[in-house]
Amino acid sequence: MQSPEWTKPAIWSAIGGALAITIIGLNFNWVMLTGSAHKLADEQSEAAVLSALTPICVAQFQAEPAEMRSTQIAAMEKLSSWEQGDIVAKQGWATLPGSEAPNVDLAEKCSERLLSLAETA
Repeated sequence: MQSPEWTKPAIWSAIGGALAITIIGLNFNWVMLTGSAHKLADEQSEAAVLSALTPICVAQFQAEPAEMRSTQIAAMEKLSSWEQGDIVAKQGWATLPGSEAPNVDLAEKCSERLLSLAETA
């Protein structure tokens, strides 16, 4: 039994099309591998947790006397973002209730939020 002439080109076209769709899909994130999906989910969940915890840090900052708050904001405005987070961590504002050590990522996010609140005030 002999197959029609168009069978071989059709099969090669299907293989080429599948490869093209796979390559394009992966490059433009239309298709995501499991590892990439897990990594993206972890990043998004961490960002969501930090956003939820930032108001606690801000509230701890606002519990300080007004004079100290203005002094700390002025000091933070002169520093880099990394050093701003260090100030927030050292002051204990990024130490959540029930924990002993400050959360470094929260300290950086909190310092950004504090400086943005100071600019609007």
